[in-house]
Amino acid sequence: MERWPWPSGGAWLLVAARALLQLLRADLRLGRPLLAALALLAALDWLCQRLLPPPAALAVLAATGWIALSRLARPLRLPVATRAVLITGCDSGFGKETAKKLDSMGFTVLATVLELNSPGALELRACCSPRLRLLQMDLTKPEDISRVLEFTKAHTTSTGLWGLVNNAGHNDIVADAELSPVAAFRSCMEVNFFGVLELTKGLLPLLRRSRGRIVTIGSPAGDMPYPCLAAYGTSKAAMALLMDTFSCELLPWGIKVSIIQPGCFKTESVTNVGQWEKCKQLLLANLPEELLQAYGEDYIEHLYRQFLHSLHLALPDLSPVVDAITDALLAAQPRRRYYPGQGVWLMYFIHYYLPEGLRRCFLQCFFIRHCLPRALKPGQPGPNRLEDGAQDPNLSPGPSPEMDW
Repeated sequence: MERWPWPSGGAWLLVAARALLQLLRADLRLGRPLLAALALLAALDWLCQRLLPPPAALAVLAATGWIALSRLARPLRLPVATRAVLITGCDSGFGKETAKKLDSMGFTVLATVLELNSPGALELRACCSPRLRLLQMDLTKPEDISRVLEFTKAHTTSTGLWGLVNNAGHNDIVADAELSPVAAFRSCMEVNFFGVLELTKGLLPLLRRSRGRIVTIGSPAGDMPYPCLAAYGTSKAAMALLMDTFSCELLPWGIKVSIIQPGCFKTESVTNVGQWEKCKQLLLANLPEELLQAYGEDYIEHLYRQFLHSLHLALPDLSPVVDAITDALLAAQPRRRYYPGQGVWLMYFIHYYLPEGLRRCFLQCFFIRHCLPRALKPGQPGPNRLEDGAQDPNLSPGPSPEMDW
Protein backbone atom coordinates (compact mmCIF):
# COMPACT_ATOMS: atom_id res chain seq x y z
CA MET A 1 0.00 0.00 0.00
CA GLU A 2 1.36 3.40 -0.93
CA ARG A 3 2.14 5.62 2.03
CA TRP A 4 0.89 9.18 2.29
CA PRO A 5 4.02 11.36 1.94
CA TRP A 6 2.75 14.53 3.60
CA PRO A 7 3.46 13.60 7.25
CA SER A 8 7.08 12.94 6.32
CA GLY A 9 7.24 16.15 4.31
CA GLY A 10 5.71 18.12 7.16
CA ALA A 11 8.29 16.80 9.62
CA TRP A 12 11.14 17.66 7.25
CA LEU A 13 9.70 21.16 6.82
CA LEU A 14 9.69 21.63 10.59
CA VAL A 15 13.28 20.37 10.92
CA ALA A 16 14.45 22.57 8.02
CA ALA A 17 12.79 25.67 9.52
CA ARG A 18 14.44 25.14 12.88
CA ALA A 19 17.84 24.39 11.33
CA LEU A 20 17.64 27.57 9.24
CA LEU A 21 16.73 29.63 12.30
CA GLN A 22 19.64 28.18 14.29
CA LEU A 23 22.05 28.84 11.42
CA LEU A 24 20.90 32.46 11.16
CA ARG A 25 21.38 32.90 14.90
CA ALA A 26 24.83 31.20 14.68
CA ASP A 27 23.62 28.52 17.12
CA LEU A 28 24.39 25.79 14.60
CA ARG A 29 27.36 25.02 12.37
CA LEU A 30 27.43 23.42 8.95
CA GLY A 31 29.69 20.44 9.35
CA ARG A 32 29.98 16.69 9.71
CA PRO A 33 27.81 16.40 12.87
CA LEU A 34 24.89 18.15 11.14
CA LEU A 35 25.28 16.08 7.94
CA ALA A 36 25.48 12.87 9.96
CA ALA A 37 22.31 13.82 11.86
CA LEU A 38 20.45 14.51 8.61
CA ALA A 39 21.59 11.19 7.14
CA LEU A 40 20.35 9.29 10.19
CA LEU A 41 17.10 11.23 10.06
CA ALA A 42 16.64 10.21 6.41
CA ALA A 43 17.22 6.56 7.35
CA LEU A 44 14.67 6.89 10.16
CA ASP A 45 12.19 8.47 7.71
CA TRP A 46 12.55 5.49 5.37
CA LEU A 47 11.98 3.07 8.25
CA CYS A 48 9.00 4.94 9.70
CA GLN A 49 7.21 5.10 6.34
CA ARG A 50 7.33 1.31 6.13
CA LEU A 51 6.54 0.40 9.72
CA LEU A 52 4.31 3.12 11.17
CA PRO A 53 1.01 4.75 10.27
CA PRO A 54 1.29 8.36 8.99
CA PRO A 55 0.46 10.16 12.28
CA ALA A 56 2.97 8.06 14.25
CA ALA A 57 5.64 8.53 11.56
CA LEU A 58 5.11 12.29 11.69
CA ALA A 59 5.44 12.35 15.50
CA VAL A 60 8.56 10.16 15.61
CA LEU A 61 10.36 11.97 12.80
CA ALA A 62 9.53 15.47 14.05
CA ALA A 63 10.49 14.65 17.65
CA THR A 64 13.77 12.99 16.61
CA GLY A 65 14.71 15.91 14.35
CA TRP A 66 13.89 18.44 17.07
CA ILE A 67 15.97 16.58 19.67
CA ALA A 68 18.90 16.14 17.25
CA LEU A 69 18.99 19.86 16.44
CA SER A 70 18.77 20.69 20.15
CA ARG A 71 21.77 18.48 20.85
CA LEU A 72 23.75 20.01 17.99
CA ALA A 73 22.98 23.59 19.03
CA ARG A 74 25.80 25.52 20.62
CA PRO A 75 25.18 25.94 24.34
CA LEU A 76 24.08 29.37 25.47
CA ARG A 77 27.15 31.29 26.65
CA LEU A 78 27.29 34.00 29.27
CA PRO A 79 29.09 37.26 28.36
CA VAL A 80 32.67 37.61 29.58
CA ALA A 81 32.22 41.27 30.61
CA THR A 82 34.57 41.96 33.54
CA ARG A 83 34.62 38.45 35.00
CA ALA A 84 37.66 37.47 37.07
CA VAL A 85 39.01 33.92 37.27
CA LEU A 86 41.73 32.38 39.43
CA ILE A 87 43.69 29.54 37.77
CA THR A 88 46.22 27.39 39.64
CA GLY A 89 49.26 25.67 38.14
CA CYS A 90 49.90 28.04 35.23
CA ASP A 91 53.63 27.27 34.91
CA SER A 92 52.86 24.89 32.04
CA GLY A 93 50.31 22.68 30.36
CA PHE A 94 46.58 23.16 30.74
CA GLY A 95 46.93 26.02 33.23
CA LYS A 96 49.21 28.10 31.03
CA GLU A 97 47.13 27.58 27.88
CA THR A 98 43.89 28.30 29.73
CA ALA A 99 45.30 31.52 31.17
CA LYS A 100 46.29 32.67 27.66
CA LYS A 101 42.90 31.77 26.19
CA LEU A 102 40.82 33.44 28.93
CA ASP A 103 43.01 36.55 28.86
CA SER A 104 42.49 36.85 25.10
CA MET A 105 38.72 36.61 25.67
CA GLY A 106 38.76 39.55 28.07
CA PHE A 107 38.77 37.82 31.45
CA THR A 108 40.69 39.24 34.37
CA VAL A 109 43.01 36.30 35.04
CA LEU A 110 44.81 35.63 38.32
CA ALA A 111 47.34 32.93 37.45
CA THR A 112 49.27 31.10 40.16
CA VAL A 113 52.71 29.63 39.44
CA LEU A 114 55.28 27.81 41.53
CA GLU A 115 57.98 30.27 40.50
CA LEU A 116 57.47 33.81 39.23
CA ASN A 117 60.54 33.48 36.99
CA SER A 118 59.73 30.07 35.51
CA PRO A 119 59.65 29.78 31.68
CA GLY A 120 55.86 29.49 31.78
CA ALA A 121 55.49 32.59 33.94
CA LEU A 122 57.79 34.58 31.67
CA GLU A 123 55.79 33.44 28.63
CA LEU A 124 52.53 34.59 30.21
CA ARG A 125 54.06 37.98 31.03
CA ALA A 126 55.23 38.38 27.45
CA CYS A 127 52.08 37.36 25.57
CA CYS A 128 49.17 38.32 27.82
CA SER A 129 47.51 41.65 28.57
CA PRO A 130 48.21 43.77 31.68
CA ARG A 131 44.96 42.41 33.16
CA LEU A 132 46.68 39.08 33.90
CA ARG A 133 48.32 38.94 37.33
CA LEU A 134 50.89 36.30 38.26
CA LEU A 135 50.84 35.01 41.84
CA GLN A 136 53.37 32.66 43.43
CA MET A 137 51.73 29.74 45.26
CA ASP A 138 52.70 26.28 46.45
CA LEU A 139 49.56 24.36 47.43
CA THR A 140 51.48 22.49 50.14
CA LYS A 141 52.22 25.75 51.99
CA PRO A 142 49.30 27.28 53.94
CA GLU A 143 51.04 30.67 54.02
CA ASP A 144 51.12 30.76 50.20
CA ILE A 145 47.42 29.90 50.02
CA SER A 146 46.58 32.58 52.60
CA ARG A 147 48.53 35.19 50.64
CA VAL A 148 46.71 34.32 47.40
CA LEU A 149 43.34 34.43 49.17
CA GLU A 150 44.05 37.90 50.56
CA PHE A 151 45.25 39.17 47.19
CA THR A 152 42.19 37.78 45.43
CA LYS A 153 39.79 39.33 47.92
CA ALA A 154 41.52 42.70 47.64
CA HIS A 155 41.73 42.76 43.83
CA THR A 156 38.23 41.52 42.94
CA THR A 157 36.19 43.99 44.96
CA SER A 158 34.92 45.74 41.82
CA THR A 159 34.47 42.74 39.53
CA GLY A 160 33.87 39.91 41.98
CA LEU A 161 35.40 36.46 41.51
CA TRP A 162 33.49 34.53 38.88
CA GLY A 163 35.50 31.32 38.67
CA LEU A 164 38.12 29.10 40.25
CA VAL A 165 40.02 26.67 38.03
CA ASN A 166 41.76 24.03 40.17
CA ASN A 167 44.36 22.92 37.65
CA ALA A 168 47.55 22.38 39.69
CA GLY A 169 48.33 18.72 40.20
CA HIS A 170 51.20 16.51 41.33
CA ASN A 171 52.52 13.03 40.64
CA ASP A 172 56.13 11.89 40.91
CA ILE A 173 55.91 8.11 41.01
CA VAL A 174 54.97 5.28 38.66
CA ALA A 175 54.90 2.03 40.61
CA ASP A 176 52.67 -0.61 42.16
CA ALA A 177 50.93 0.48 45.35
CA GLU A 178 53.17 -1.85 47.39
CA LEU A 179 56.29 -0.30 45.90
CA SER A 180 55.08 3.30 46.35
CA PRO A 181 56.20 4.90 49.63
CA VAL A 182 53.47 6.20 51.90
CA ALA A 183 55.16 9.60 51.51
CA ALA A 184 54.24 9.52 47.80
CA PHE A 185 50.57 9.04 48.70
CA ARG A 186 50.82 11.90 51.19
CA SER A 187 52.48 14.29 48.71
CA CYS A 188 49.80 13.59 46.09
CA MET A 189 47.06 14.12 48.65
CA GLU A 190 48.65 17.36 49.87
CA VAL A 191 48.53 18.96 46.42
CA ASN A 192 45.66 17.21 44.66
CA PHE A 193 43.25 17.08 47.58
CA PHE A 194 44.13 19.09 50.68
CA GLY A 195 45.55 22.05 48.76
CA VAL A 196 42.49 22.12 46.49
CA LEU A 197 40.20 21.83 49.53
CA GLU A 198 41.86 24.69 51.42
CA LEU A 199 41.95 27.05 48.45
CA THR A 200 38.37 26.28 47.38
CA LYS A 201 36.97 26.74 50.88
CA GLY A 202 38.85 30.03 51.22
CA LEU A 203 37.31 31.37 48.00
CA LEU A 204 33.74 30.17 48.59
CA PRO A 205 32.55 33.49 50.14
CA LEU A 206 33.55 35.30 46.92
CA LEU A 207 32.07 32.58 44.68
CA ARG A 208 28.80 32.53 46.65
CA ARG A 209 28.51 36.28 46.19
CA SER A 210 28.96 36.02 42.40
CA ARG A 211 27.03 32.72 42.04
CA GLY A 212 30.11 31.63 40.11
CA ARG A 213 31.86 28.47 38.93
CA ILE A 214 34.33 25.91 40.25
CA VAL A 215 36.18 23.92 37.57
CA THR A 216 38.63 21.20 38.61
CA ILE A 217 40.99 19.08 36.53
CA GLY A 218 40.54 15.46 37.49
CA SER A 219 41.81 12.29 35.86
CA PRO A 220 40.37 8.99 34.60
CA ALA A 221 42.94 7.44 36.99
CA GLY A 222 40.64 8.62 39.78
CA ASP A 223 37.76 6.58 38.35
CA MET A 224 39.47 3.38 37.28
CA PRO A 225 42.51 1.43 38.55
CA TYR A 226 45.23 2.55 36.17
CA PRO A 227 48.33 0.36 36.65
CA CYS A 228 51.07 2.00 38.74
CA LEU A 229 49.16 5.22 39.44
CA ALA A 230 47.75 4.30 42.85
CA ALA A 231 49.02 7.39 44.68
CA TYR A 232 47.93 9.84 41.99
CA GLY A 233 44.63 8.07 41.26
CA THR A 234 43.66 7.86 44.93
CA SER A 235 44.15 11.59 45.41
CA LYS A 236 42.15 12.38 42.25
CA ALA A 237 39.35 10.06 43.37
CA ALA A 238 39.15 11.87 46.72
CA MET A 239 39.14 15.22 44.94
CA ALA A 240 36.34 14.13 42.56
CA LEU A 241 34.16 13.03 45.46
CA LEU A 242 34.84 16.34 47.19
CA MET A 243 33.75 18.26 44.08
CA ASP A 244 30.61 16.15 43.74
CA THR A 245 29.82 17.00 47.36
CA PHE A 246 30.41 20.70 46.70
CA SER A 247 28.18 20.45 43.62
CA CYS A 248 25.24 19.27 45.74
CA GLU A 249 25.84 21.53 48.72
CA LEU A 250 26.48 24.73 46.76
CA LEU A 251 23.53 24.33 44.38
CA PRO A 252 21.24 26.55 46.53
CA TRP A 253 23.88 29.29 46.29
CA GLY A 254 23.86 29.17 42.50
CA ILE A 255 27.45 27.88 42.22
CA LYS A 256 27.99 25.32 39.47
CA VAL A 257 30.79 22.75 39.81
CA SER A 258 32.41 20.88 36.92
CA ILE A 259 35.18 18.27 36.72
CA ILE A 260 37.34 17.86 33.61
CA GLN A 261 38.52 14.27 33.06
CA PRO A 262 41.08 14.61 30.24
CA GLY A 263 42.73 11.84 28.27
CA CYS A 264 46.49 11.76 27.80
CA PHE A 265 47.92 15.05 26.51
CA LYS A 266 51.51 16.16 25.93
CA THR A 267 51.99 18.64 28.73
CA GLU A 268 55.51 19.57 29.80
CA SER A 269 55.28 17.73 33.12
CA VAL A 270 54.03 14.50 31.54
CA THR A 271 56.66 14.32 28.80
CA ASN A 272 59.66 15.34 30.92
CA VAL A 273 61.68 12.15 30.47
CA GLY A 274 64.57 13.40 32.60
CA GLN A 275 62.29 14.03 35.56
CA TRP A 276 60.77 10.54 35.31
CA GLU A 277 64.27 9.03 35.20
CA LYS A 278 65.10 10.83 38.46
CA CYS A 279 61.88 9.52 40.00
CA LYS A 280 62.77 5.96 39.00
CA GLN A 281 66.30 6.22 40.45
CA LEU A 282 64.90 7.69 43.68
CA LEU A 283 62.43 4.83 43.97
CA LEU A 284 65.16 2.21 43.44
CA ALA A 285 67.47 3.89 45.93
CA ASN A 286 64.87 3.96 48.70
CA LEU A 287 63.08 0.67 48.12
CA PRO A 288 63.37 -1.75 51.07
CA GLU A 289 65.70 -4.67 50.32
CA GLU A 290 62.97 -7.26 50.76
CA LEU A 291 60.75 -5.57 48.16
CA LEU A 292 63.66 -5.06 45.78
CA GLN A 293 64.48 -8.79 46.01
CA ALA A 294 60.83 -9.83 45.58
CA TYR A 295 60.07 -7.61 42.57
CA GLY A 296 63.52 -7.05 41.09
CA GLU A 297 65.10 -4.00 39.51
CA ASP A 298 64.13 -5.29 36.05
CA TYR A 299 60.48 -5.12 37.06
CA ILE A 300 60.70 -1.41 37.90
CA GLU A 301 62.73 -0.69 34.76
CA HIS A 302 60.02 -2.43 32.75
CA LEU A 303 57.27 -0.33 34.34
CA TYR A 304 59.00 2.93 33.46
CA ARG A 305 59.75 1.81 29.91
CA GLN A 306 56.10 0.91 29.44
CA PHE A 307 55.02 4.24 30.94
CA LEU A 308 57.28 6.28 28.68
CA HIS A 309 56.15 4.24 25.67
CA SER A 310 52.49 4.99 26.49
CA LEU A 311 53.26 8.70 26.31
CA HIS A 312 53.70 8.36 22.54
CA LEU A 313 49.89 8.22 22.41
CA ALA A 314 49.62 11.60 24.16
CA LEU A 315 47.92 14.33 22.13
CA PRO A 316 49.96 17.49 21.46
CA ASP A 317 46.93 19.76 20.99
CA LEU A 318 45.69 20.92 24.40
CA SER A 319 42.75 22.90 23.01
CA PRO A 320 40.07 20.26 23.81
CA VAL A 321 40.83 20.63 27.52
CA VAL A 322 41.05 24.43 27.30
CA ASP A 323 37.72 24.51 25.46
CA ALA A 324 36.12 22.29 28.11
CA ILE A 325 37.33 24.61 30.89
CA THR A 326 36.02 27.64 28.98
CA ASP A 327 32.63 25.99 28.49
CA ALA A 328 32.41 25.07 32.16
CA LEU A 329 33.05 28.72 33.05
CA LEU A 330 30.68 30.34 30.55
CA ALA A 331 27.95 27.87 29.56
CA ALA A 332 24.57 28.77 30.99
CA GLN A 333 24.18 25.09 31.92
CA PRO A 334 27.67 23.57 32.19
CA ARG A 335 28.15 19.82 32.43
CA ARG A 336 29.04 18.11 35.67
CA ARG A 337 31.73 16.10 33.81
CA TYR A 338 33.76 16.80 30.66
CA TYR A 339 35.80 14.09 28.91
CA PRO A 340 38.15 15.78 26.39
CA GLY A 341 40.58 13.60 24.47
CA GLN A 342 40.52 10.66 22.10
CA GLY A 343 39.32 7.34 23.42
CA VAL A 344 38.18 8.58 26.83
CA TRP A 345 34.55 7.63 26.26
CA LEU A 346 35.68 4.15 25.13
CA MET A 347 37.69 3.70 28.33
CA TYR A 348 34.70 4.61 30.47
CA PHE A 349 32.39 2.35 28.48
CA ILE A 350 34.76 -0.59 28.95
CA HIS A 351 35.23 0.23 32.64
CA TYR A 352 31.53 0.39 33.47
CA TYR A 353 30.00 -2.21 31.17
CA LEU A 354 32.51 -4.97 30.38
CA PRO A 355 33.74 -7.81 32.65
CA GLU A 356 36.59 -7.15 35.04
CA GLY A 357 39.08 -9.28 33.13
CA LEU A 358 38.53 -7.27 29.94
CA ARG A 359 38.77 -3.99 31.86
CA ARG A 360 42.09 -4.97 33.36
CA CYS A 361 43.42 -6.24 30.05
CA PHE A 362 42.41 -3.02 28.27
CA LEU A 363 44.12 -0.76 30.83
CA GLN A 364 47.30 -2.81 30.64
CA CYS A 365 47.33 -2.75 26.83
CA PHE A 366 46.56 0.96 26.76
CA PHE A 367 48.90 2.03 29.56
CA ILE A 368 51.26 -0.37 31.34
CA ARG A 369 51.48 -4.13 30.85
CA HIS A 370 53.01 -5.76 33.91
CA CYS A 371 55.67 -8.43 33.78
CA LEU A 372 56.17 -11.07 36.45
CA PRO A 373 58.03 -9.96 39.59
CA ARG A 374 61.35 -11.71 40.12
CA ALA A 375 60.08 -13.96 42.95
CA LEU A 376 57.25 -15.32 40.77
CA LYS A 377 59.39 -16.24 37.78
CA PRO A 378 60.02 -19.98 37.27
CA GLY A 379 63.19 -21.19 38.93
CA GLN A 380 63.55 -18.13 41.16
CA PRO A 381 63.50 -18.64 44.94
CA GLY A 382 61.05 -16.33 46.66
CA PRO A 383 60.09 -15.65 50.27
CA ASN A 384 56.80 -17.51 49.91
CA ARG A 385 57.83 -20.16 47.35
CA LEU A 386 57.90 -23.80 48.41
CA GLU A 387 60.41 -26.30 47.13
CA ASP A 388 59.21 -28.14 44.06
CA GLY A 389 56.93 -31.00 45.06
CA ALA A 390 56.57 -29.87 48.68
CA GLN A 391 53.13 -29.58 50.25
CA ASP A 392 52.28 -26.68 52.51
CA PRO A 393 51.11 -28.29 55.78
CA ASN A 394 48.67 -25.43 56.36
CA LEU A 395 46.76 -26.29 53.16
CA SER A 396 44.34 -29.19 53.01
CA PRO A 397 44.72 -31.55 50.05
CA GLY A 398 42.76 -30.52 47.00
CA PRO A 399 43.07 -28.67 43.72
CA SER A 400 45.44 -25.74 43.62
CA PRO A 401 43.76 -22.31 43.85
CA GLU A 402 43.56 -20.43 40.56
CA MET A 403 46.07 -17.61 40.40
CA ASP A 404 44.89 -14.28 38.98
CA TRP A 405 47.79 -12.11 37.88
